Amino acid sequence: MSDDVLFDVQDNIALVTLNRPQRRNALTFEMYDALQTIADDIRERIGAGDRSIKALVITGSGEKAFAAGTDMAGFLNFSTEQDALNYERQMDRVLGAYELLPIPTIAAIRGACTGGGGAIAVASDLRYADTQLKFGFPMARTLGNCLSVTNLSRLVMLMGQAKTREILLTARLIEADEALTCGIVTDIVENPLQHALTVAAQLQSHSPLLIEASKESLRRIREKMAEIDDDDLIIKCYTSQDFKEGIDAFLNKRQPEWQGR
Repeated sequence: MSDDVLFDVQDNIALVTLNRPQRRNALTFEMYDALQTIADDIRERIGAGDRSIKALVITGSGEKAFAAGTDMAGFLNFSTEQDALNYERQMDRVLGAYELLPIPTIAAIRGACTGGGGAIAVASDLRYADTQLKFGFPMARTLGNCLSVTNLSRLVMLMGQAKTREILLTARLIEADEALTCGIVTDIVENPLQHALTVAAQLQSHSPLLIEASKESLRRIREKMAEIDDDDLIIKCYTSQDFKEGIDAFLNKRQPEWQGR
């Protein structure tokens, strides 16, 4: 396991920590792979009859960010349509692996929760955040890439199409009170990690089969919404000159100059 993703099990609760506080826990492709490995391993254990892990909590190191998206360095070598599709399919595999877990998954969020970090939070069953929360997908003013239909379906199920449309088009970040009002977070608490662990402990007394069936039923409803081919849209955004401009502007701390091509 990479030092950038920490994994521990205590009192039947798996704790996953995104551990790059110096980069606001920005996710590398290797970190996404590690997250998928953790989820797949837990699911295999449960499938084999080992139900010793009864809940999973995911959080970020430090107090500034849960995860501030994907590390931009990973996009520097993108040059083909397949690069774009591979990235979004990796995201769908990782988030899908967490969604398939038959145990409760809880995101404990401090500070920034954007881009890929926001996608991980939305794929979790419950989300507890602090008052410093900044949540959103600001790509319209940063990189010019897009969300997959699968990720969009999770957002729409969580807070409706109108709110999803608004935050994507305006690229604004939602703060704590609004996030609670529109259902992005389950609650605002002083110590998200401690609260998440407390809830995870409480859920251990609940019916595991009811939890599994409820989660899987909701996943199937969400999956039905996402039965749409979006390869053309992903390719259009990720292979555009605007995407290259967005990366360069982000890394050089300037405003991008969009050309629409």
